[in-house]
Amino acid sequence: QWYANKDKRLLAFQQPYIDQLGPTFEISLLGALGYNTLDPENVEAMLSSRFDDFCVGNRRGAMFPFIGEGIFTQDGPAWKHSRDLLRRPFLKTHYQDLKGFYEPTNNLLSVLSSSFGVVDLQPLFFQYTLATTTSLIFGQPVESSEHNGKDSFGTLFDHASWITTLRSRLADFYWTYNPSHYKDACNSIKEFADGFVRRALSTDVKDATGESSSRYAFIEDLYAELKDPILVRDQLINVLLAGRDTTACLLSWTFHRPRISLQSTASKFLLLRNSVRMPVNWHAEVGWVVTLFRALLFNRWTGLPTDTSLPLLTGFNSFLLVRHPRVLSHLQSEINAVIGPKTSITKEHIQKMTYLRHVLSETLRLYPPLPLNARFANKTTWLPRGGGSDGKSPILIPKGLGVVVPSYYLHRRKDIYGGDAMEFRPERWEGEKLANVGWGYLPFHGGPRLCLGKDFALTEASYMIIRILQEFPGIKLPKDDQGYPTGQEKQELTIFLKSADGCKVVVQ
Repeated sequence: QWYANKDKRLLAFQQPYIDQLGPTFEISLLGALGYNTLDPENVEAMLSSRFDDFCVGNRRGAMFPFIGEGIFTQDGPAWKHSRDLLRRPFLKTHYQDLKGFYEPTNNLLSVLSSSFGVVDLQPLFFQYTLATTTSLIFGQPVESSEHNGKDSFGTLFDHASWITTLRSRLADFYWTYNPSHYKDACNSIKEFADGFVRRALSTDVKDATGESSSRYAFIEDLYAELKDPILVRDQLINVLLAGRDTTACLLSWTFHRPRISLQSTASKFLLLRNSVRMPVNWHAEVGWVVTLFRALLFNRWTGLPTDTSLPLLTGFNSFLLVRHPRVLSHLQSEINAVIGPKTSITKEHIQKMTYLRHVLSETLRLYPPLPLNARFANKTTWLPRGGGSDGKSPILIPKGLGVVVPSYYLHRRKDIYGGDAMEFRPERWEGEKLANVGWGYLPFHGGPRLCLGKDFALTEASYMIIRILQEFPGIKLPKDDQGYPTGQEKQELTIFLKSADGCKVVVQ
């Protein structure tokens, strides 16, 4: 586990053990029990039909210094109120045009046009999504370098996200890790957001219907309901956390797909597998997920709770396309057929592009926004499958017990997605075979907590992909690129899942 984690291939290392244990299993760690389930019936029960029986658990305490009182740290009536509140501005954006993407997209394309040699798209995508998301919620785009202090806003946000990840992995012991630089970063982010809230509340621009017509409409709508600038700020940071990183990761993975290099990967896997007998220190750097799997592997029990309670989203479109020339060519043909050379793209254009939709669906299958998602029983309840000698009977979930849904592995089930489930093949989404995949596919969570920004994220990613392929049809891999099979590439496990090696391409 230690070497797999240090090598940034922890999820790949755990894959064969997950495959062997079956769809639902239990583990005991220091006397505490938990469950792991890849069973769509159990997933449906947790996230939908028995939704009220589960809560976010220790996620609130782990994340609170960073994002405060918002939709990702709440349960029950408070969460429902936040969701109803945030749904309204997102519904408004659904009916808007794509003008909000123009300037950030053109800025990125300008950087690429002036670049020579190998370019890493991943940091550019993070700048792009920071600009588009802050334009939506703050009323104006914020550049990653924009901040009054010595560190950029993007740097502060990345640091706060990383420390929050470590705190979350410590589960109930999150409070043991609260370094001063983390508190400083969180305070700086909140002060920065406070400035936009104050600016928005100092204006009062309404249209003829009484609705806000200013660029600060998102903030004004929240304040009209919450009546508290601190609560408004916290909700904005919650939205920014999801909106910035998720789509940036989705874009990165889409353009950059691991190549097949079986010999090197096999030797690497044997090294990682042999390392399981090495002692592992329970430390923040390893994290809660590693600790739980350590118990699983050393004690040979047939159970688990991976307590990763944070959504890990996106960045994978760039990662895949340049490593699949056939897919890239097919997508370029669709863009030419639907849009042609026009740079004025509409939502209607995007909706007509079925192959682009399949590319995004396949990317999100292999690199879902929530690779591991935990819920805790707030009362004694049950799940429909996993018990009995055949695993088909119900199982009792006592109050306080954690259950993890590792969608990263769920999306790789061969009995659902076929024998080539580990491969990137957008065509699998054609026809009716996966039309009713239901709870076997969770790119944006599901049930009452279905991601509010789903449509915004997919539109944002689609627009950028189209514009890059229009401007740089000859985009390709660097000559010295070393690839690995899908899922064996190095991954950065922060709050969201991103490529540890970036997304390096040559643009032409």
